[in-house]
Amino acid sequence: MGPIENSKSVVCVFGGGNSAHVLIPFLSASGHKVNLLTRRPDAWCDTVTCELQSPSKKRTMVDFGNVKHPAADVLQTVKGTINKKSSDPKDVIPESDVIVLCMPVHQYRDALTRLAPHINRSKKDVFVGTVYGQAGFNWMVHEMERANGLTNVVAFAVGLIPWICRTMEYGKLGANYGTKAVNVAAVWPHDKFGELDRIFFQDIAVRWHKKGHFHQACSFLSLTLSVDNQIIHPSRCYGLWKRYGGMWKTEDDIPFFYKDFDDISAEMIRKMDEDYSKVREAVRRAFPQREFKYMLDYLTLEKVSHGKSENDNIKDSFRNSAQLALIKTPTVPLEGVGFGLNTDCRFFTDDIPYGVLIARWIGQELGVETPFIDEIIEWAGSIRGEKFLKDGKVDLDYCLSGSQSNGIPPAYGIDSVMDILD
Repeated sequence: MGPIENSKSVVCVFGGGNSAHVLIPFLSASGHKVNLLTRRPDAWCDTVTCELQSPSKKRTMVDFGNVKHPAADVLQTVKGTINKKSSDPKDVIPESDVIVLCMPVHQYRDALTRLAPHINRSKKDVFVGTVYGQAGFNWMVHEMERANGLTNVVAFAVGLIPWICRTMEYGKLGANYGTKAVNVAAVWPHDKFGELDRIFFQDIAVRWHKKGHFHQACSFLSLTLSVDNQIIHPSRCYGLWKRYGGMWKTEDDIPFFYKDFDDISAEMIRKMDEDYSKVREAVRRAFPQREFKYMLDYLTLEKVSHGKSENDNIKDSFRNSAQLALIKTPTVPLEGVGFGLNTDCRFFTDDIPYGVLIARWIGQELGVETPFIDEIIEWAGSIRGEKFLKDGKVDLDYCLSGSQSNGIPPAYGIDSVMDILD
């Protein structure tokens, strides 16, 4: 479908992550005026291209800007124009109707602090959200609202990134491998979902892929306790640590993160999700008035998101994924040793303090024991010098010391577990 002449709304994409390289073309070509807020505005072309691709069955690699990416068949090319790009929020935020964060989860809170003073208070609604809803995004937004006296913000978060996407050439070219069959988003106030679906959600999925309609979650908590990266990434890393010690002699020895998924890592995910499921059930008991239809265990979420999945076990769900096949384990070179697990990547900086630790706190407050979650937190802490737990509980003195970045509710002044809903 071609571009629309009349602009629908002004959208500000904040950040330069993979999803920005999809959102800019999709939204601009759908008729929106798209602004970009980024630390590197000069690195972005005025026109950004997204290729809708089908992964090649040959699974070979090609070079784009000295970075290797999976070979693929291009099904469609979508081009979008950046209306205005800047590193200063005052240049792009005031006119924005929708603001979307495209960055690692641990940067969300600081990003909201930066953009808040520039939100246009004269607009009836300004939608502020993210295309990946890990952590309590509503808690972050409500903190921003209180600090700045804002009354016209509508918060939203998409449970899982709607598509598998890659940056092929930074600021110029992205690749999109298709949308999920079902996308889920939380919106507050709840009655704003329909409007946001009409002016935004449909234009980032259904318009281009003819599927991927958005469904409304009854609470941001559904996303906080079921989005799968926080379950998959730390568990897989722990499995790799158990099997290989987190080190490899040569680059060729490094296993693919998903294609080489093994029984050890699958068992780690099973244990992690089992603990999460106990927390989810405790939440359902604590808030019986909420449906929590989309607060799901890993395999159920995978089946819902991708439609009629043929994968009946965790290992196959990764090994059989063509889109994920060529993603390697994040590593760093180690002098005289080879390569080691990169413990500064977002699998640790996002998925532990803004994922697993939140589930741990909620479980603790609802009287649920989470032994494997504890094991993961303590293992990650031992190699990163973090001590989030003390005497069998989340150490609030440590977590709230100011030097630690994490997303547990007390970090936002929420001291009672009964206050964690929207």
